[in-house]
Amino acid sequence: MLERSNRLDGEGWLALLGGGEFSFGETEEADAAWLAKTPEGPIAFLPVASGSADYATHFSTYVSEVLEREALTVPIYRARDTRRGKNLARIAESAAVYLGGGVAETLVGALAESPALEALETRVSTGGVVVAMAAAAQALAARYRSLTGREALTGLAWLPRTAVETNFDPAHDRRIRELLEAPGMTWGLGLPSGSAILFGPDGTIETAGAVMILEEPEGDWKLL
Repeated sequence: MLERSNRLDGEGWLALLGGGEFSFGETEEADAAWLAKTPEGPIAFLPVASGSADYATHFSTYVSEVLEREALTVPIYRARDTRRGKNLARIAESAAVYLGGGVAETLVGALAESPALEALETRVSTGGVVVAMAAAAQALAARYRSLTGREALTGLAWLPRTAVETNFDPAHDRRIRELLEAPGMTWGLGLPSGSAILFGPDGTIETAGAVMILEEPEGDWKLL
């Protein structure tokens, strides 16, 4: 069945969000799900997938005013930022780290095999929460689709043998079916806007909203 990478073994949670605009309340159910797993402490935001400082500002306001939690930004925008000690310390001191949406290739290019990625893995394994929104959720899968073409690219593989489609519509699922045709791929996850799937200790899986699963490229989608 679906599983998170053994690099994340421990007491923490990984939450993948399908999309939606938090400022309009579209992620309310999904945010309540991961927030319920989050221990005391600040919630950090990584803008790396979008490269937008404004996104970080708006999300921090949302965390402070709506979620009523302390917010901080970890200013990782490119690969060199992933090695800075202050950024690694901010990840370590946070109860949850939220990877904002944007472009999956940008996130993978910056974080792959970096100290910051190791810090995020440690955050999960030691009882914290990592949340990945939209393109960030796709990047954490084993394979994802290039934004500029149909090329299948290697993800960060926090979900082995799995591909993720966010803002999912089963009527437009060609891309994720093609990803499942690659050797070693087993699962397709469809996350509509506003939905979430959470991976916890000992193989625990929880969902918020409608989460769909595909077990073979030519199979039928099933509600998880």
